[in-house]
Amino acid sequence: MVRAILVLCAAAIGASGASAKVEIGATVGKFEFKDIRYVTRTLTDLGEAKAYVLVFSSTTCPVAQRYIPKINELARAYSDQGVRFAIVNASPGDTIQQMAYHALEYKIDVPVVKDLDGGVVEAIGATRTPEAALISANGTLLYRGRIDDQYRVSGQQPNLLHDDLKAALDATLAGKPIEAAETPVEGCEITFPATPKPAGPVTFAKDVAPILQKNCMPCHHEGEATPFALSTYEQASAKADMIAQVVDEGRMPPWYAHPDFGTWANARTLTASDRRTIVQWIEGGKQTGDLAAIPAPPDFPTSKWIIGEPDLLLTEEDTYELPASGVIDYVYVTLPYQFPEDTWVQRIQVQPSNPKVVHHANALYTVPPAGYQDDKSFLTGRVPGGSPAIVDNGVAFLIPKGAVITVQVHYVTTGKPETNRISVGFQYAKETVCKQLRHKLLSARGFTIPPGHPAAPVSKSTAFEENSTVLGLFIHMHLRGKNSTFTAQFPDGKLETLLVVPNYSFDWQLAYVYPHDSLKKLPAGTTLECASQFDNSAFNPFNPDPTKAIEHGPQTFDEMMDGYVFYTLDNENLNIQVDPKTGQEIVKTADAR
Repeated sequence: MVRAILVLCAAAIGASGASAKVEIGATVGKFEFKDIRYVTRTLTDLGEAKAYVLVFSSTTCPVAQRYIPKINELARAYSDQGVRFAIVNASPGDTIQQMAYHALEYKIDVPVVKDLDGGVVEAIGATRTPEAALISANGTLLYRGRIDDQYRVSGQQPNLLHDDLKAALDATLAGKPIEAAETPVEGCEITFPATPKPAGPVTFAKDVAPILQKNCMPCHHEGEATPFALSTYEQASAKADMIAQVVDEGRMPPWYAHPDFGTWANARTLTASDRRTIVQWIEGGKQTGDLAAIPAPPDFPTSKWIIGEPDLLLTEEDTYELPASGVIDYVYVTLPYQFPEDTWVQRIQVQPSNPKVVHHANALYTVPPAGYQDDKSFLTGRVPGGSPAIVDNGVAFLIPKGAVITVQVHYVTTGKPETNRISVGFQYAKETVCKQLRHKLLSARGFTIPPGHPAAPVSKSTAFEENSTVLGLFIHMHLRGKNSTFTAQFPDGKLETLLVVPNYSFDWQLAYVYPHDSLKKLPAGTTLECASQFDNSAFNPFNPDPTKAIEHGPQTFDEMMDGYVFYTLDNENLNIQVDPKTGQEIVKTADAR
């Protein structure tokens, strides 16, 4: 495989200027690229600058990898002189998620962006990676070529002879002409192939509808909170251009776990073949096919209660009134009920009366006067893209006697006054409870994220004192959250990466649930770490204020790093018989025994 890559790269050796259509000194055409958050960006989003440097790269080109430390070094050296750097991923085979993970893996300090359609390559005239382009503040192409002459496909020189990009930068900042404005580049050829033509007509009925039914309709159907349904040809056809864009980008279906780490029961992904089929259908004129032959769509719950009708329904007493605009501090709602006995539940759902005004909500219990306890009180949350808490196979939540339920609500305004009432529904355990669902909260406190820092590290670890089985993982951060990694260190010193979220989304805070047949076993003495990075730079499009140092806090403009690990104890066998009408243990009398 490595030899094949080297052969490919070797075939691409040559002078970049020989085939480039954009002349040095020309004004580059307008172009756009996507950041790791799938947001469309332009050159000026990198910040006010005297000059910009774009380095074309991929996740697989070995020459490009070798130059990453040099790019970081140059970016730091010239930052105070008004030069802004970015790495442009120009490989059609790399997804935005893969690009984000590559930046994490290689500790890239500069923004990484994706050239999805070759528009940036065409505007600059780049032909291979790692080609560098120096662009003036007014859009003039000043330099295009290699970074330097040290690394080659076949090896490297021990001594640097030509520091080409640095020389171009120094000349530009000094107001002097660049002696060598074009230089040859060794690396991997950049090629943007056209969408392959299908063997036959691609139709909605035969090809597209099954993909939508399986991967899109679970959210996009009538009665869901999603903005539109995709149940029929008419609905899909009306949204076809948008579907093609978000599918091609990998933005939909929303799924943020890197595929190389962990297997997840709730994974939402489209194969490359599925994505290509959808794009081919749209490019082919959105042919219907035999609509009568479409398989019957899945049956989706008609009730708002995904868990089924609750055995216990708690609703806040007062209606909350939202203004038309503005930022609303977190609201804490205590529901009017106190659990009379220890209660075992297997399903919990947070349900607002007006879902569009609730970004997320967390349900927890407290037992007065003890208050909230990090490793015990959390029950479940309602988060974008998430699902209710559902456990089975003899596992259940324990809500202790005397507990009351409090819901932390993050409201968002909609442009007009709104109202809402929060409810929480519970279904009691309907089987013998063998194990209690527990969780550990890896909550970092006392951290400070410096102003402008693009990847500030924050981490927290916890130890497992007993043999345990992990059922799922969850990470919560705010608007500066960039990525997160869960790593287990076993007693023998072995390290295993359990989960990587390389491009965290505040809008899609998903739980990552292990399948029943591949739950993660952690022997006693295992340490589990949650390590995250926060982007407090101006390039983060959601950053409330990149000039401020940020500390832990509950509001969106603060930050949090809360990693949750949901688990059971291997040696626990409670064997509790539960009354399905109350969730309470059935206590046998002496006579009954």
